[in-house]
Amino acid sequence: MLAAVRQLTIQYGTRVAVDALDLELAAGEIALLLGPNGAGKSTTLAAMAGAVLPSAGTIEVDGEDLATAPRSARAKVGFADQPPQLYEFFTAEEHVSFVAEARGASETAAASVLGKLGLTKIANRPCRELSFGMRQRVGLAAALVGPVKLVLLDETLNGLDPHAARAARTTLRETADAGAAILMSTHLLGVAERLCDRILVMDNGKLVTDKRGDDVRALLAQGPNAVEELYVSLIRDALH
Repeated sequence: MLAAVRQLTIQYGTRVAVDALDLELAAGEIALLLGPNGAGKSTTLAAMAGAVLPSAGTIEVDGEDLATAPRSARAKVGFADQPPQLYEFFTAEEHVSFVAEARGASETAAASVLGKLGLTKIANRPCRELSFGMRQRVGLAAALVGPVKLVLLDETLNGLDPHAARAARTTLRETADAGAAILMSTHLLGVAERLCDRILVMDNGKLVTDKRGDDVRALLAQGPNAVEELYVSLIRDALH
């Protein structure tokens, strides 16, 4: 397994945001993390990126424990949070190049990923001047640049126009096919039908379903609303 989460628990005071979560991700896998607001998705992603300290449990990335080898383990993780955290006075190219250099990537790595995501024309614009959708794409580029093994995306495909969304899906598939594992949260259920190999549904800090392989293919074969039907069958509407 490329990433392994064991009994991950995260508490804020008396509230348990993530409750004894076990999760493994394999190289080449794109896993979609679904769930209602407050389910623990963002907290899980942040913990796996090393941005939130667990109350209990362990997280390993490519065989390295995030707690005992934080620098080397985190260097293998690309994380795009919500909203995108960018260096506002850097240009888009400078921001992605800075991340690439920190990961020991080649000088051409930033230009390559910017090109794949359709950002070449705005590469010299300061991040502070970019629209929401463009900022999303720059955040995605920074998460993907360099030799990352685990890519964590928190609602990163939200706000993208159709061309940008297609470029993002293509680039994510290429990244997974090159040997990375990708875990992404989203409320865009159509993403599952076009991209994912695995569907995880989370509620109240726990996984309530984990479909992969033939189960995912069988689900998607049921029709364009199959993922939505699965979701509403598992998750109660909090307002009712």
